[in-house]
Amino acid sequence: MRLLFPAAIEPAVAGVLAVLGLAYFFAASVVLQFLRNDYDWIATPISFYLLGPYSGWLIAAYFALAAALLLVGWGLYRDLAADARSAAPLLLFAVGAGALCVVALAHTDTAEGPHPTFHGVLHNLAAALAFLSTTVAMVLQSWRFRHDPRWRRHHLRALALSGAAFVALWVYALWSALPRGASQKAVILLIVLWLLFASRWLILSRLQPEE
Repeated sequence: MRLLFPAAIEPAVAGVLAVLGLAYFFAASVVLQFLRNDYDWIATPISFYLLGPYSGWLIAAYFALAAALLLVGWGLYRDLAADARSAAPLLLFAVGAGALCVVALAHTDTAEGPHPTFHGVLHNLAAALAFLSTTVAMVLQSWRFRHDPRWRRHHLRALALSGAAFVALWVYALWSALPRGASQKAVILLIVLWLLFASRWLILSRLQPEE
């Protein structure tokens, strides 16, 4: 992956582009909660909004989120010192991005239609892979921050937020009594917040002095 900018500022440019993708995903997801009054946002997972009216906006938002995952993972890999750099988080972010694209295109099964279907099973497997690989990547990347003098200041905050997202994911997966829509969206919100923080730190990484 190569951006058409001077190498020294490429991680910061990746951060800017990631913020734009995350902002679009967040805006599209929130607006659809109001436009789709046929769904109860507390009970309905966001995957159902990929079907029906305005679904094209959310499909595009999923691809924007996938691009943000790649940009953040690549930007961090480029920006971190050699001792802190690891290919594992970048690979996991890439897996999460690919799985997210599958989620957007393979529609979930609905109560009104036949199920299980091939595309519904594929959707669910891809969603599980996207959530798991992304949250594990966040935890691993946060842990690596401590090896870089410029990123060490972000280590604890990033680790706490990524750990909260990882725990929230497993609570959502194992506690079926929780409202499926609200609990899933809480996990997504934690992931988006971590990505936004990481993107902001990438943007500022060349502007702040080393500690």
